[in-house]
Amino acid sequence: MKEQGILYVVATPIGNLGDMTLRAIDTLKQVDVIAAEDTRHSSGLLSHFGISKKLMAVHEHNEQQSAQLLLQRIQLGEHVALITDAGTPGISDPGAVVVDVLLSQGVKVVPIPGASAVIAALSASGISENGFMFIGFLPASGAQRRKKLEILQALETTLVFYEAPHRIVECVQDLAKVFGEARRITIARELTKTFETMHRCRLNEAHAWLTHDANQQRGEFVLLVEAAPPQVTLEVDHEAERVLRLLLEAVPLKQAAKLASEITGAKKNALYELALTIKAATN
Repeated sequence: MKEQGILYVVATPIGNLGDMTLRAIDTLKQVDVIAAEDTRHSSGLLSHFGISKKLMAVHEHNEQQSAQLLLQRIQLGEHVALITDAGTPGISDPGAVVVDVLLSQGVKVVPIPGASAVIAALSASGISENGFMFIGFLPASGAQRRKKLEILQALETTLVFYEAPHRIVECVQDLAKVFGEARRITIARELTKTFETMHRCRLNEAHAWLTHDANQQRGEFVLLVEAAPPQVTLEVDHEAERVLRLLLEAVPLKQAAKLASEITGAKKNALYELALTIKAATN
């Protein structure tokens, strides 16, 4: 009985072909079949490196079906390489479904690392604190995008997004609207390509920078937004909370916080935040 094959998850360049690793080239030359997001696009890449292998299309619309076909090949002893149009498979690109299915069937999966737009942007951003959270693409709908950002706005870590050129202006406007205008953003555009641009500014300046030169709205984007400032916990003692709760039953929230502050000497801001929490819990 032939030994089961291996799935290699191979990173390819995000623009500059010089970023293709020697290990990636060797792997692609040795496997039996290459699963590619777009076979026509990948044919050019493979031809550049003198690689001639059978190609199989694996994209977002056929991942489940393709995973089963790849599983059959691997169980017959074939080695398979998985690539996408650019960068590392499974990172806001097809691939994660295939890997998940094959892992669940006991297939050995080997990563062949290489170019990643996320890491490239972070390395040139000057950000070194609080780690980062990769979000990927935000919802295309403005309302859904703002709703997602509201969930993320208080996180005390750098946030990393991908964005398409036709949504970039609306996206930075929503970032400023939800996160506040003072936070810094790094806009990384067309990484490793001819017109690569890295621009750092405040969120209230990003819209003007993008619209001043329409060329800056072209290409693929990585956006890095600095962490939210640490939240200061404002404490309220039991007596002030008791007074506040009584007032909330009789007067509007803002007035209740003001009166409770005057009566007890507690900080109005702290009472106002507590009042919001109480109201949210009772609604």
